[in-house]
Amino acid sequence: MTGMIVTARHGRPNVDRSVKITAREYGFWWANYDKTGLAPDQEPPQSLIDIASEAEVVLCSTMPRAIETADAVTDGARIIPRDALFVEAPLPPPPFFPDFIRLTPTTWGVISRTFWFMGYAPKGTESHFRAQRRVRRIIKRLEQEVMAAEGDVLLCAHGYLNWMIHNVLTRKGWQLVEHKGGNDYWSHRAYRRKTKGRAEPVGKLATE
Repeated sequence: MTGMIVTARHGRPNVDRSVKITAREYGFWWANYDKTGLAPDQEPPQSLIDIASEAEVVLCSTMPRAIETADAVTDGARIIPRDALFVEAPLPPPPFFPDFIRLTPTTWGVISRTFWFMGYAPKGTESHFRAQRRVRRIIKRLEQEVMAAEGDVLLCAHGYLNWMIHNVLTRKGWQLVEHKGGNDYWSHRAYRRKTKGRAEPVGKLATE
């Protein structure tokens, strides 16, 4: 029996989402977001700590917020491989918005993601098509890790990327067996490969 693949979203970053900024300023805000670690005084949920303690492999992206999340759920007790393969899908600032329009970073994020999803990708930015190809490489890597470890693999990554991973995993025959926290910070999804049309038993997670 192979193990599970678990994807977790990082904790809450130390940034201000209440500010009103222009579309151009959003580009600088997002660049700073990518350099920022977690806000202080956060505690990961016990369910995620338990998953990390039982996982044979824990991985994370090279973004500070993902690195600090992986360290938090493992209590710094293990060396965690970091890989840029797992960084978040990009969010370039949207085009064609005059500077008198000022919105919160959250609102700009929704607008930017919509433009990006529809194909907008300035020079030097990973397109949605290329991000999908990267997700397929991520899935291959996670499946290899699960088979090699013969146990659970936990990936501490990012909200939208994890959603993209979810879509590909489920199409490839992995069944979602647990989903906690929605898409909020510290949320996670756990998957197990289907066998003969049914998912393998989920063990301890089934009782939580």
